[in-house]
Amino acid sequence: MKIEIKMLTMGIAATNCYIVGDTERREAIVIDPVDQAALIQQSAQAEGWTIKLIVATHAHFDHVLASKELKELTGAPFYLHGDSLPLLRNLPQQGIMFTGKPFPEAAAPDRLLTTESEIIELGAIRLETLYTPGHAPGHLSFYMRDGKLVFSGDSLFAGSVGRTDLPGSDQELLMRSIFDKLLTLDDDTRVLPGHMGMTTIGKERATNPFILAYA
Repeated sequence: MKIEIKMLTMGIAATNCYIVGDTERREAIVIDPVDQAALIQQSAQAEGWTIKLIVATHAHFDHVLASKELKELTGAPFYLHGDSLPLLRNLPQQGIMFTGKPFPEAAAPDRLLTTESEIIELGAIRLETLYTPGHAPGHLSFYMRDGKLVFSGDSLFAGSVGRTDLPGSDQELLMRSIFDKLLTLDDDTRVLPGHMGMTTIGKERATNPFILAYA
């Protein structure tokens, strides 16, 4: 197998950071630079991987807090959706809102992804963007078709969905995103979410109370 995935759960919100590595080329993509940039880099280096790209599902603080430092440590470009820019630029104020103290500034993005499906490639790693707003403006999920897995960020969780009581969130939009973009995937597609553990599309389709109540 050419692709391996390491998950680090970090930060005050116990958020999942994923390091997706091409084991032949020894290069990696980081999905959601949660916190502790040095630890993310060290975890990649422990596998013999060089971080070549950083992407974020959305710009809530617990998904981008290490973006600037990790970009500086690795020289890797940083991608996220264009609608995430206001939240990204507001990272210091997010710190005041959630902790009473400002967070450091986020990384400047090198590429703004769009609402249309885009392909992000690094060696054998091929991620397709799925536009899944509702929890946050510009929220993206990243679908790895070859591996039958989707990095769902904070759109879909095991037994739950993303919260919609934050500025810019929208419950109806979130549920439409889940039904239109995620539940169209095969039941055996693994879901690697931004919080908690892995699940599958089939399990959530059959048992997730938010999905059952909306259907």
